[in-house]
Amino acid sequence: MSTFTAFEQHVSAHEDQVYRFARSMLKNDATAQDVTQEVLITLWEHQEELDEDGLVAWLMRVTRNACIDRLRARQRRRKTVRTDSDDVGRAASPTPTPDRHAETEDLRDHVLDALDRVDTPYRRVVALRELQGLKYKEIAEALDMPLNTVKVYLHRGRKKLRAQLDRDLEPVPA
Repeated sequence: MSTFTAFEQHVSAHEDQVYRFARSMLKNDATAQDVTQEVLITLWEHQEELDEDGLVAWLMRVTRNACIDRLRARQRRRKTVRTDSDDVGRAASPTPTPDRHAETEDLRDHVLDALDRVDTPYRRVVALRELQGLKYKEIAEALDMPLNTVKVYLHRGRKKLRAQLDRDLEPVPA
């Protein structure tokens, strides 16, 4: 198999996962797309050095580091300009939701909104486990934290997410 073909397979298998993780950290579609492209370029540059077993953890670690760099740059710009243009208006997704998936998409939106309000270290662990499907060890490697910390953060993060969802989806008395 050629190097390019192997790279194409890695991209098709992991591009969405990298994007979703970047989006969960950055909360900005365009910036998450930029980070995804950067990570894929880095994958291309280092593909000969990587083994198949650690690829997902490596991709998540590179994505996390790229997102942290973007967040730091954003903070520096905010300090310099003293304006907050990123949160001016969150637009809804431009793609329409099909009717038959409307209910599922609505619940998904509630879960993602609730997850956005969970504290950062817990949110990252929950997103990698529940949204990306990573194993505990892969999460520990990707976030560069001990395995037991991952387990504790996942437990606490799930509790916080559940509390947020309970508040959001509490039935309104008629």
